[in-house]
Amino acid sequence: MTTVSPTQASAEADGIDASARCPLGLLLAFGLFWLVAGGILAVLNLLQLQSPALLADCAWFSFGRLQAMQETAFIYGWAINAGVAAATWLLVRLSGEALRGANYLVVGTLFWNAALVLALVGIAGGYATSHAFFQLPDFVQPVLLVAYAVMAVPGILAWTGRRKEHTYATQWYAVAALFLLPWFFSVAQVMLNFLPVRGVLQAVVATWYAQNLFSLWLAPIALAALYYLLPKLTGRTLPNYDFAIYGFWSLLAFGTWMGGRQLIGGPVPAWIATIAITAAVMVLFHYIIAFLNLRSLFRLAGSSVLFLLMVGLAAYLVGGVVDAVFATRGLAKVTQFTYFQQAQQQLHLGAFSLVMFGTLYFMAPRLAGAAWPSITLLRAHFLAVLIGFGLLVASLATAGWIQGAALNDAAVTFATIGDKTRPWLQLAAVAQGVTLCGNALLALNFLRLFFTKPAADSVGRAVMEASAS
Repeated sequence: MTTVSPTQASAEADGIDASARCPLGLLLAFGLFWLVAGGILAVLNLLQLQSPALLADCAWFSFGRLQAMQETAFIYGWAINAGVAAATWLLVRLSGEALRGANYLVVGTLFWNAALVLALVGIAGGYATSHAFFQLPDFVQPVLLVAYAVMAVPGILAWTGRRKEHTYATQWYAVAALFLLPWFFSVAQVMLNFLPVRGVLQAVVATWYAQNLFSLWLAPIALAALYYLLPKLTGRTLPNYDFAIYGFWSLLAFGTWMGGRQLIGGPVPAWIATIAITAAVMVLFHYIIAFLNLRSLFRLAGSSVLFLLMVGLAAYLVGGVVDAVFATRGLAKVTQFTYFQQAQQQLHLGAFSLVMFGTLYFMAPRLAGAAWPSITLLRAHFLAVLIGFGLLVASLATAGWIQGAALNDAAVTFATIGDKTRPWLQLAAVAQGVTLCGNALLALNFLRLFFTKPAADSVGRAVMEASAS
C-alpha cells in the first residue's frame, strides 16, 4: 500500500489551491463586494421603516424597491458567489486533482455578476417580479441560469474526475447544491414569469422556490463546509458519521415541502399548509443527525474559524427548531406577516454567512499562499458580525412578537403598533450598521491578502496556518 507523508499531502494541497487561486479569488471578491453593497442597502431599508420620508422623492430607492435590491444583492451576489467558490474549492480539494475548467468559472462569474448589476438596475427601475427572494427582472433570469450552469462546470468536473470512488458528506451536499439550484430556479422562471400559473398558485410556487433556496442551496453549502472543516481543523473523526447519509436524504426529501407554512391563514387549500407543517417537523430528523455528527464543535471551538463555525451551526440548528415550532397554527397566527418572519430569515441567512466567514478565514490564505495581512482587521470583523448578528435577530424577533400580538387586538391602532416596534427597529438598524462595518473590514483585508507577496519560506507558512486556523 502506498502511503503519503504529511509533507507530501501538504504540497499536493498547495498545488491544488494554486490552480484555483485566480478563479476562486475572483468569485470571493465579487461575493464580498455584494455583501458590503447589500449591507448598505439593508441599513437604508431599515432606516426607511422608521423615517418613511427618507429618499421618498427618489423612485429608484423607494421602500419596496430598496427591499428587493437588498435581498437580491445578498442572495444572488454574496451567497451565490461565495457558495459556488466554497463548493468548488471543497470538491477540488477532495478530488485530489488540480482545478479543471477554470476558464468556465471565470467566464460564468463575469456574466453572472454583470447580469446581477443589470438586475439591480431593473429592480430600481420598477421591473421586479414582486415574489420574495425571486424579484429578479424576467429579462435577466435566462442569462443568470446559463451563467450559473457555466460556473458549476469545474465543481462537477472535480466530482466526476475524483481519484477515489469513496465519497464524503461534504461532496454529497456540495454536488446536490450545484445540481439543484438550476432545477428549482428554472421551474420558478417558467411557472412565475414565462408561462405563469394563475391566482393563488403563484403564491404557492413562490414560497416553494424561496424554501428551496434555503433548504436546497444555502443549507447544503454550509453543511458541506462544516463536514469538511471540522475534522480538518481538529484532526478527529466525526462521531456517528454512518448516520450522515440519512441526514442528507431527509433534508432533500422534506426540506422542499416546507414553503407552504408561509401561507397559513391565506387563501390556499388547508392541506398545503398542513403538509408544510408536517415537513417542518419531519426535517427535524436531519437537524438531529447534523447535531450528532458535528456536536464536537461545541466543545472544541478554540480558534476564530471554529468559533464562527460553531455559532453558524448553532444558528442553523436553532433555526430548524424555530421553523418547526412557529409553523404550528396557534403560533403562526401571532407571527405570520410580521417582523418575526424576517428574524427567522435572518437566522438562516446569518447561519450561512457565519459558516462562509469561517470557511473564508481558512480558505483565502491557502488560495493566496500568504497569511492574512492584518489580524486586527480579522478580529474586528469577527466581533462585529457576531454582535451584529445576535442583535439583529433578537431585535427583529422582539419587534415581530410585539407587532403580531398587537395586530390580533382590534383595539390597538397601527400608529400604536409603530410606536411600540420603533425602538426595536432602531436597534436592528444599529445591528445592520455594525455588521456592515465588520464586512467592509473583511473585504479590505481580503483585497490586501491577494495583493500580498506569497509566503515563500517555512516561517511564512507557519504564520499563515496560525492566522487562518
